Parts: sequence; C-alpha cells; structure tokens
Amino acid sequence: MINNTIIAQCTPKGSGAIALIRISGNKAVTITDSISKLASGKKLSELESHTIHFGWITGSNGKKIDQVMFLLMKAPKTFTGEDTVEITCHNNPFIIEEIINLAIQNGARIAQPGEFAKQAFLNDKLDLIQAESINELIHAQTQQALKKSLSQTEGSLSKFICEIEEDIILALAHSDASFEFLEEEDIAFAPQIKEILNTIQNKIARIKQNFEKRQLIKQGVKIALVGGVNAGKSSLFNALIGQDKAIVTDIAGTTRDTVESSLYKNGSFLTLVDTAGIRETTDIVEQKGIEKSIQQAALADIILLITDASKEPSDQEKSLFNELLTKYPSKITTVFHKIDLKDNAELHVDIKTSIKDSNSIEHLKKHIDNKIVNLLTTADSPFLLNERQIELIEDLEKNITEIQSMLKTKSVEYELVSYQLKKSLESLAEITGKTVSEESMNKIFKQFCVGK
Repeated sequence: MINNTIIAQCTPKGSGAIALIRISGNKAVTITDSISKLASGKKLSELESHTIHFGWITGSNGKKIDQVMFLLMKAPKTFTGEDTVEITCHNNPFIIEEIINLAIQNGARIAQPGEFAKQAFLNDKLDLIQAESINELIHAQTQQALKKSLSQTEGSLSKFICEIEEDIILALAHSDASFEFLEEEDIAFAPQIKEILNTIQNKIARIKQNFEKRQLIKQGVKIALVGGVNAGKSSLFNALIGQDKAIVTDIAGTTRDTVESSLYKNGSFLTLVDTAGIRETTDIVEQKGIEKSIQQAALADIILLITDASKEPSDQEKSLFNELLTKYPSKITTVFHKIDLKDNAELHVDIKTSIKDSNSIEHLKKHIDNKIVNLLTTADSPFLLNERQIELIEDLEKNITEIQSMLKTKSVEYELVSYQLKKSLESLAEITGKTVSEESMNKIFKQFCVGK
C-alpha cells in the first residue's frame, strides 16, 4: 500500500525569519506526536481540530531541535481533505532538514511536486481547474493574472463549464427522446437542439475572446524601440526605464545588440527592448544586430517606431518602416524624436519627443500606458489559464459545429447526434477533471512546486 502521509517545506528556501513545513495524510497527527512535545503537556491527537499550539520538535533521545508552533487541522475540513499539521519553525536549513528527516523516520515520505494539491483534487476538495489556478496564482507576474487566477480558484470557470454541461445534457435529452418518436413526423427535435447549441456556441465565443490575450496577461507586455541609427532610441529607452542602461553616443551604430530591461508598472510586467539602428552596413556584427531588431519588432506587443526629426530617413529606413506599418499597424506608435533640433509641424506622427523636454517624455509614457490598458482589456467572461484548457474548449467547439451540420440534413441521424453530444461532455469532463487519465493528471501536477 502506498504511504499517503507526505511532508514538504511550503515556504521558499532562503533567508527569512520562519519557515513552514506541512504534513498531510492519515498518519500526520500520530507522526507529529512522535516528534514533538507541547508546552501544555498534551499530545496533538488529544486536541481539537483547527487549533494552534506552542511546543518543541524533539529527537528520538528527547533532545529539543527547535521551538515551533503547530497548526492542527483534522480531516475532512482541510485543504487536502486529509489530516494536516503545519509546523512553523525557524528558517534554518539544518533545522528544516532535521524536522523533515524525523518525520520520514516515523512514517512520512517526501511530497512530490504538487502532491498536496493532488490530494485535494482526489479528495474532491477542488476540481482540476481550481488546482491549476492555484499554480497559476503562485506564478502570476501581473496584477491582472493574479486576479484571473484567484477568480478561478473560487470556481468562476468551473461554474461556466457546468452551465455548458447542463446545456449539452438538455440537448442530449432531446436527441435521445427522438428515438422513441421516430414515426411521429409532427414532432421536430432538431430546432430545439439547434437553439440549445446556439446558446452553447455563444458561450464559447465569449470565452474565446480572451484566448489571444492570455499570454499578455500572464507574462506581461513587450515593447520594442525600432528605428534608424542615431534616431535617439537608446536615450528614449533610458528615459522610459528611468536609468542609464543603454549606451548613448553621437556615433552611428553604437547599439549593435538588443538591450532589455523589465519593470513593474500599474500592476503590469513590462519588458522594454532597445534595438540596433537600421541602416546599410557591411559590418557583419551590426548586420546581425539589425536582423535581431526586425525579429524583436515581430515579437513585440507594442512597437515604438522612432524617426530622427533632424534629418531625412534613409531609403532603407523608409522601406523598413513601410513594411512594419503594413505588417503590424495596430502595434505601432510612430515617434518623431529630437524635435528640439527640428520640428516639422506638418508631419503626421503619433508622438513628438525630445529628451530635453520632460513633458514630451511624460506624454509618450501616458500614450504607452493607454496602449497597455487597451491590450489587456478582456471580455467579461471566465479566463482559460493554459493550453490544455484551450485545446479541450476547441475540441468542444468543433464537436458542436459538426452537430449543427448534422441537424441541417433532411433526415437527421439522432444516434450520431447523441454520440457527438456525449463526446462534447467528455471534453468538458476532462477540463474539470471528472474524467482524467493518470498520465494527464501526473503531467499537470508535476508543473507545481514542491510544498503545494
């Protein structure tokens, strides 16, 4: 029989005053009794659930290892659904290791990555969507990703999926009922099923509106500064990040490789990329830098296309700018820089800037902030967290589309309709974890950190 009493450090390793160690399983309390001494003189097994106690971790010889706090939580009202003890000890790696080793010697085993969440899932304390959302919550890099993940832990997507499941079950009931009335020509089941499927398709369309924005929300926004040599990209880059990271000189081609800087602003994670200036050159190193500039433009969510106001752009610059404007019109903000040297008032660009004019820089920052808000604005519907969920929703959409085609024929084969509806229910059951293979389940929970 597999030992289901598991132990792991839940807090990150490293500096800090305290650490938390969790033990979960049917032997969690008795194991803790064997390695502890409470100040009250009692044993944890004698005490009420959901109580906190002061005491010591002790070795086999009764030697005190550390002064700790014990949080006792008895099944089933725990995160995992199993008896759970959380030990708060001093954050010394030798102390932590000794506590864990003592527990293992008394019958526990080290938890696998995500095994506490897996216990919770297997004990019906949360579904697979909620389990995945906990992992997303831990790794969220933006305020919006945090909010979306928290919403999923509370069951917003699970409820949405249950609504679709109820719709499909209703459609299946109509389809199955048709078998009993094959000879009744005046009873039309197809229109009723079509109406239900239209409702489902509308719900899927709502949730798909957020598909493309999931990576932006999870990983943040990438901004590339692209332009000709000596257009002032590096000085603008430094002004936007608030530090002198990129080298600024009057020598053309100073920036030969990309320079990146990340910052957290208004709840969003931003990565700014300064790129090599575009021009005709025989320098191999600079050519590679220019190639990377074009690649970064393709990868960016926002492109600041920067032109030097003091001179006419070269033919190569004009060609590249036109290409980028054609390919990525919604991504691009055109910036006319160095207007302190020359300002063509008739030139139509989005923003005019000078490194010597702080107001113009603030105007550019506000413009970028507004673009970011527009990029991250999502539809008012639950948010799919990962590729697994997206693939299963797309499978569902494909099945529903196929069923709609079947219902358009003169002689509807309701047995096939029912079969496809059952396949749709299977896709939904995989999303929530009602039916999931051991292999898929292990793959999902292995992505979690140890201790969760």
